[in-house]
Amino acid sequence: MAKTPSEERLIYDWATAGGTQEPERRTVMLDDETLRDGLQSPSVTDPPTDIKVRILHLMDSLGIETADVGLPGAGPRQRDAVEQLCREIADCNLRIKANCAARTMIVDIQPIADVVQKTGVPIEACVFIGSSPIRQYAEEWDLEHILRHTREAVGFAVREGLEVMYVTEDTIRAAPEDLRVLLTAGVEAGARRLCLCDTVGAAVPHGVRNLVTWVRQLLEELGVADEVGIDWHGHRDRGLDVANTLAAAEAGATRVHGTALGVGERVGNTPMEQLLVNLKLLGWRNDDLSALPEYVETVSQAVSVPIPMNTPIVGRDAFRTATGVHAAAVIKAQRRGQAWLADRVYSGVPASWVGREQEIEIGHMSGGSNVLFFLRSRGLPHGPEVVEAVMELAKKSERLLTEEEILEAVRAATDGTD
Repeated sequence: MAKTPSEERLIYDWATAGGTQEPERRTVMLDDETLRDGLQSPSVTDPPTDIKVRILHLMDSLGIETADVGLPGAGPRQRDAVEQLCREIADCNLRIKANCAARTMIVDIQPIADVVQKTGVPIEACVFIGSSPIRQYAEEWDLEHILRHTREAVGFAVREGLEVMYVTEDTIRAAPEDLRVLLTAGVEAGARRLCLCDTVGAAVPHGVRNLVTWVRQLLEELGVADEVGIDWHGHRDRGLDVANTLAAAEAGATRVHGTALGVGERVGNTPMEQLLVNLKLLGWRNDDLSALPEYVETVSQAVSVPIPMNTPIVGRDAFRTATGVHAAAVIKAQRRGQAWLADRVYSGVPASWVGREQEIEIGHMSGGSNVLFFLRSRGLPHGPEVVEAVMELAKKSERLLTEEEILEAVRAATDGTD
């Protein structure tokens, strides 16, 4: 068997031309917002707690470091779910750590502290407040109002023994002079992380890099660059969510947020499954992704959001092709016994990472190689007359042939032959 050449020889990476693009700190952590921001989608179902527990275990199996397990200040149902999820973390010795969202109000933060007291499980308090001029105008706030809430909320959480992430909503549209005051106040009050938000999905990658770089410089000026981490939380209103999140990691964000299938407010958040795969492809993480399809399918069923067939990585069509040229290249690689090559020659994502394989189908754009592969792989007759019969049927079809249709064509072509 011929040895497959190195990836560097077979695939040129233009992303590294003129200098590699990677975070200065090698570890990019992940925060899963499926069980909080994901459930703010107007179309989802809030699943029962036992299903949330199952989802939490799947997050843990994927190596995700933290999960937002809810907003306990929203009411008894959410508070009870948060408590049960934290108990599960303790009882099963899960690696994943919990955090909870809260407005910059004591009435939201106190329930988090109460759950910590009941369960003994540390919870990071993610206290949020709007920071952009448009939000200030709509709410009839001034900067002093936001500043007062920031100091009171972060200070209270710290006194309760909670680790705090200070979240400035709509950061991407906030003025630097306001951010300087607010972020400085958050750090001085005891926040250990700052979360920069693209709350309405308005960002572009260049703007994200500018913002994260500016905040890093601010933390250096404050002398806390090694003590205070930067999070990125993005939405997908303009379809730039994954690109923006990768730009944030490249610029120095050490933890980025996502949800399964990108479920969330309005059209959603950054899809966690795409983050996991892209960060692994970039060499910034090296997680075992074999549980990724189960994670996405479990969330899909739990929140009543179907998986579109063309969804990257986990959709039905992610690794299927019926196009003759594409299929021929995959088949040639497979015949050479080079699975690595077959998994990449016409795919930007290795199907094997998520427990799948490249699938060769038969349709009106197929060639004889598709038909031969299909027949041989199933131990079916594959003489010229059979291949011709299947090809004739395929060329007349407006869609991919089903297995039953192909088998019927095979039976008709071999009827009465030896």
